Amino acid sequence: MLIRWMVCVAAVMVAMVSNVVRADDQWVVYEGKEGPGKGKHIVFISGDDEYRSEEACPMLAKILAVRHGFKCTVLFAIDPKSGLIKPDFQENIPGTEALKTADLMVMHTRFRDLPAEQMQPIVDYTNSGKPIIGLRTSTHAFNVKKGDSPFAKWTWTSKSPAGGWGQAVLGETWISHHGNHGSQSTRGVIEPKYADHPILKNATDIWGPTDVYGVKNLKDSDQVLVRGAILEGMKPTDKPIDGPKNNPMMPLVWTREYKGETGNTSKVICTTMGAATDLESEGLRRLVINSCFWTVGLEVPEKANVEYVGDYKPTQFGFGKYQKDLTPSGFKL
Repeated sequence: MLIRWMVCVAAVMVAMVSNVVRADDQWVVYEGKEGPGKGKHIVFISGDDEYRSEEACPMLAKILAVRHGFKCTVLFAIDPKSGLIKPDFQENIPGTEALKTADLMVMHTRFRDLPAEQMQPIVDYTNSGKPIIGLRTSTHAFNVKKGDSPFAKWTWTSKSPAGGWGQAVLGETWISHHGNHGSQSTRGVIEPKYADHPILKNATDIWGPTDVYGVKNLKDSDQVLVRGAILEGMKPTDKPIDGPKNNPMMPLVWTREYKGETGNTSKVICTTMGAATDLESEGLRRLVINSCFWTVGLEVPEKANVEYVGDYKPTQFGFGKYQKDLTPSGFKL
């Protein structure tokens, strides 16, 4: 009897340990090494169907942790049955409680409909007065399907606040593909009056294969640092198209302030670029890294080191084209 009891206890303990491991393996944490970011915590929230944020966010986080000393946590859209990263599973991003200790939230999601226990930390952080960076589809970060949900107002089609979380916080919701998706790429053109802005330090060559998004709801107080020139094709050497679509060019990168529901004011940066393949552009990577420094109140390096940590060969954007066997643990250093 004693032996049988001990076996049962051992089995329960193994199961408990296994559950803990499985929970921890739903996200990845990069502990900061030495650098100016030491002591600062950045939480990346990935989860979009198309632009491979599940690859882009770990790459950026590794650079920030290894090259600059930040602690970085990366969250993923997880299939709860398999434990695999599943970007088109829109109802599960475990680990958002990490935002309780975050100094910066970097959002890279699209049309998420999260359970209350995962959504509430995002809302709490949004109202905290701490800084926020939004990449690409984060202008339409949420699509809450239950109209009676307390989070329904954050859906991208919301009337109050107009445009939901994206427009209220970042300044814009989903409007349109302004360039031709998949056949016209984007060149970043710096606004001359903001050429000396800290986040643009040595971030002068900005190009990406994604198209320019339509933007129409920014406020006069929002500062457009970079505009997006629609190019004729999918190479960085292609020329801008002629005609009214580039006259004027759409905002591509801007800064603004968001006053939360509790009265706290956050420093916000948004760019409608940010696909994993966009971030092969050294200029765009540096702009994002610079933005992390600037938003948390650190001096932006003259030329931030944005070399990859390990290999980075991003998957092409497209629905259903994500790698089917990825796990968060696969992104560990």
